[in-house]
Amino acid sequence: MIKKTYTLVMDSDYNPLSGLPKTVRFQIMNTLAFMWSAVFSLWIGSILYFGPLAVLHLILLIGVFFTGYIFKKAKDKNKNK
Repeated sequence: MIKKTYTLVMDSDYNPLSGLPKTVRFQIMNTLAFMWSAVFSLWIGSILYFGPLAVLHLILLIGVFFTGYIFKKAKDKNKNK
């Protein structure tokens, strides 16, 4: 089953591009290969950088909430005067 699925996608003699001239099939298959290389590279890159990015976002959120907390406390203190 895996070999059949692979052939249906990767072999231009069997996939939906089979009705096109060989040079056009070659160009389209190369374009698709380049596109999928980029997609997987970006996907792997995002996995590798997810942890540090999550930590940096958490630090940013802590800073935002801490500032909001300080402002709220100051507003409440000024209200009581």
